[in-house]
Amino acid sequence: MPAAFVGARCDPSLHHDLLDQAQKFRGRVYLEDGAIKPSQLIDGGHRLDIDHSSWHLLVVDPRGRVRGCARYKEYPAATTYWDLGVSRSSLAKSTEWGQTLKGAVDAELARSRHLNYPAAECGGWALDEEIRGTAEALRMALTVYALTAELGGSAPFSCATRRHGSASILRRIGGKPLEYCRLQLPAYYDDPYQCEMEILQFISWAPNPRYDIWIKEGRMSLRSVPVLTNGAAGPEWVANMRSRPAEDLMSKSAFAG
Repeated sequence: MPAAFVGARCDPSLHHDLLDQAQKFRGRVYLEDGAIKPSQLIDGGHRLDIDHSSWHLLVVDPRGRVRGCARYKEYPAATTYWDLGVSRSSLAKSTEWGQTLKGAVDAELARSRHLNYPAAECGGWALDEEIRGTAEALRMALTVYALTAELGGSAPFSCATRRHGSASILRRIGGKPLEYCRLQLPAYYDDPYQCEMEILQFISWAPNPRYDIWIKEGRMSLRSVPVLTNGAAGPEWVANMRSRPAEDLMSKSAFAG
C-alpha cells in the first residue's frame, strides 16, 4: 500500500461488499451485452479468482452503488507468458498468430524485467450505460494509467473489447497494439466473450501527451481517494486507518485493493 494513499481504510466487510457489488455489476453488464451466458454467473456475479489479488477501480454513486469497474493486476517477477490472461485469449489459440503473440509478450516481459517493472494486466472493464461515451469513461481509463504510475510504473496488457468503443478509447489515451518482428497483432473475434477484441499494452511512462495533465490530476486525486483493503497491510497502517468513518468512503470513485 503506497504511503501516499492517505484516504486508505482497513475494512474487510466493506471491502467484501464493494467487490461483491462490482462482480455482480460486471456480470449484469456482460450478460446484457451477450458477452457471457447465465450459466457463467456465480451467485449473480462474474467472479474470477484473479479478483482477489488485484486492485479494482470503482465508480460509486452517492448511494454507494457501483456504476463502473476496472481491474489492475501485478504479477511476480518470475511470471511467464503462460501465467497471463492473454495466453488464454482466442488469438493465442490461433495457428496463424499464436506464436507471434507469445513472442511479442515474451519480449515485453523481458523488457519489464530489465527495467525492474512488474508484469501486469488490466481487465474487468464495465460501465453503466449512462456513463459510456462520457468524460467519466475517459477519466476512468486515465485513472488506471495514474494508478500504475503511483504504484511505481508498469506496462500492463489488456484484452480490450471493441464493444461500446472501449478499445478505441484505450488506443486514444495511449494503448498500443503489440508488435513482433515488425508484425502488428490484429484484432480478433473472441469466442468466450462473443465480440471483437484487441490486445493492447499501456506503458505507464509513455501515455498520449495530450492527456498528461489529466493523468497528473488523477495521481493527485488517488492520494486522497478512498482506498479499501481487506486487512492485508502492515500493522502500523492498519492501526492508523481503522478509525476512519465509513461514510468517508461513499465518494464518486474508490479503490479496493
